[in-house]
Amino acid sequence: MDEYRCGMLITMKDWRENIFFILVEPKITGNIGAAARAMKNMGFKKLELVKPVNFLDDEARSTACHAVDVLEEAIVYPDLKKAIKDKSMIIGTTRRFGRRRGFILPLEDSIERIITAARKNKIAILFGREDKGLSNKETEECGFLITIPTDSSFPSLNLAQSVLIVAYELNRKTLKKETPVLAKYEELEALYKHIFSSLKLLDYIPRGDRDLETKIMNNLKHLIGRAGLTDWELRMLHGICSQIEKKIKVKGRLKTDWKTN
Repeated sequence: MDEYRCGMLITMKDWRENIFFILVEPKITGNIGAAARAMKNMGFKKLELVKPVNFLDDEARSTACHAVDVLEEAIVYPDLKKAIKDKSMIIGTTRRFGRRRGFILPLEDSIERIITAARKNKIAILFGREDKGLSNKETEECGFLITIPTDSSFPSLNLAQSVLIVAYELNRKTLKKETPVLAKYEELEALYKHIFSSLKLLDYIPRGDRDLETKIMNNLKHLIGRAGLTDWELRMLHGICSQIEKKIKVKGRLKTDWKTN
């Protein structure tokens, strides 16, 4: 089934163009090539790399096989922030669980959410380093994490295997659910700063308690990042924060005037 958008015919398959497979600091060129091949096998082409090794060598080209075009067209970023700033949903992959890892879903339970959002929004799926995966700081940027169920006696997957499994699960399920356009990561970052300043004015965050401050803001980021925000919702929350700031400042002036009198 096709649909029209801005006068152009858009096919149902185009949601794949909005899925970006981002490899964070990959160190083995063969893995990067194999990941490119896995993506193309499943109909995906958007490969992005954060601080990779010099990857366009013979080993990478060999493992990429007929997906050398995906490999050669990969976009390289110096840091994760630059890679995700124009994405509306950030999803991390992990095999590790823990209090600081955020909200984690089994891969199969996340597929519908990802495809539905990808119909109109750029989606980043992050894959960590071969030896230690994504750091806690990197997972804090994610709306949620996905995990691939494996045998507990040997849970670690090869980087390219992880890419293949995620791409396969996405490829085998197509949805027709309508989705709104969501705010991008850089727009959400500005909102988080606005919320933080409002919470400080309200004394909701105890002064000097940096651990609680970090926990509250990370939980808010995960809450918003899981579902995303429409432009209207984004402007509404900015408006609420602005109104809070206005009321608190007016109240502060009244208190000052009263004491002066």
